[in-house]
Amino acid sequence: MALLEIRNITRRFGSLEAVKDVTLDIEAGEFFTLLGPSGCGKTTILRMIAGFDAPDAGELYLDGRPLAGMPPEKRPVHTVFQSYALFPHLTVAGNIAFPLEMAGRSRDEIRRRTTETLALVHLEDKGDAFPHELSGGQKQRVALARGLVNKPRLLLLDEPLGALDAKLRERMQGELIALQREVGVTFVFVTHAQQEALALSHRIAVMNEGRIEQLDVPEALYSTPKNRFVADFIGTINLIAAAVVEASRHGLRLAAPGLGEIAAPVHGAVAVGSNGALAIRPEHLRISGHADRAGLKNHFAGAVVEYLFLGDVTVYKVRLDNGLLLEALATNAGPGRARFHEIGDRVSVEWRHDAGVFLPD
Repeated sequence: MALLEIRNITRRFGSLEAVKDVTLDIEAGEFFTLLGPSGCGKTTILRMIAGFDAPDAGELYLDGRPLAGMPPEKRPVHTVFQSYALFPHLTVAGNIAFPLEMAGRSRDEIRRRTTETLALVHLEDKGDAFPHELSGGQKQRVALARGLVNKPRLLLLDEPLGALDAKLRERMQGELIALQREVGVTFVFVTHAQQEALALSHRIAVMNEGRIEQLDVPEALYSTPKNRFVADFIGTINLIAAAVVEASRHGLRLAAPGLGEIAAPVHGAVAVGSNGALAIRPEHLRISGHADRAGLKNHFAGAVVEYLFLGDVTVYKVRLDNGLLLEALATNAGPGRARFHEIGDRVSVEWRHDAGVFLPD
């Protein structure tokens, strides 16, 4: 039995259906992420788990017990918000101790667990400091500590890193992974940041307009998206319109307008004659000089129209001779040279027959 079971929940706000018949299970000890654009329903689901909101239909079960009618303060659940929501008049230790005080714990237990939790988030020397004396990353760690001090069954995290700068956000991602592994508490994380979700999660539910488009491990979401929304939302993707000419267990033969034949892998049942698109990641494309001999079956001519130097990699935009614009990523591993093609250069773009995934319309 899963730790949290969500069964056919729906939530309406007037005529707007914010969450539409969502069903999912979250396992004990899992780092589970709800990922999607603003307004897709992910925070509404989090609020229903916490008890701040109630579904119009459906049920939620925690440890097999229905959550309906249980007030937020009685649920073994804590929420960490992007805004930290720290009490400015309390010290760091006071903020962390607050949930224990509300639960009526003894003074000795409060002191012991507060000290343990300060050590857990590496803030042993900040117990007497006030929130205004802390950096953004330290405030976030205090918020996490306050959420963990009473050992909840679930820790809900609503865009908890959204207020941090890029460098600090990246460091906090590593700290979150280590913290979750150490305490073993189930994390339910809400974000619209794809890279963050991929880096942190055991599993991800990609949401759109109140529904789950795909629920899977990060690797599967990235490499084998089930539809165009997931393909386009997770990372950067090239979409090449094509029709299926031949399908076998060895792969697909596609016909792309203005390009010709493309060899592609097969994922699931695809009917001959189906229209759709080959979704292929920029890192799977290889660019070579136009005069170089192509080594792969899928190779097409074009010209570089733009490039973006990102330090370790350079992203090239190549317009093929049929007008299709593709993005290709090249690593800058060679010493002393970071760019191999200039704008206007004639190039060949090629990729392996087993790269990408065909998405029927």
